[in-house]
Amino acid sequence: MPDIPAKKKAVALRYDATQGPAPKIVAKGTGEIAEKIIALAKEHGIPIQEDADLVEILAKLNLNADIPPDTYLVVAEILAFIYRANTKMTPS
Repeated sequence: MPDIPAKKKAVALRYDATQGPAPKIVAKGTGEIAEKIIALAKEHGIPIQEDADLVEILAKLNLNADIPPDTYLVVAEILAFIYRANTKMTPS
């Protein structure tokens, strides 16, 4: 029996220090919805970081939920990646 490919999953986070202490889940989905989330991120120049394990954890949360404290370290690494990417893209 052939392997059935897993549906693509995506979770979008937003972090605004004035709105709370932790990033929030602002979009999530599988299949076509995940593809649309990814396409919109690319269209708007939003950096994308792939981490299947983290997506599995975050996809279980409700929209507008704060990320759980046990994911802070991984999400901080992603935010650092985004910061570095934005710094490289910003003209001096």
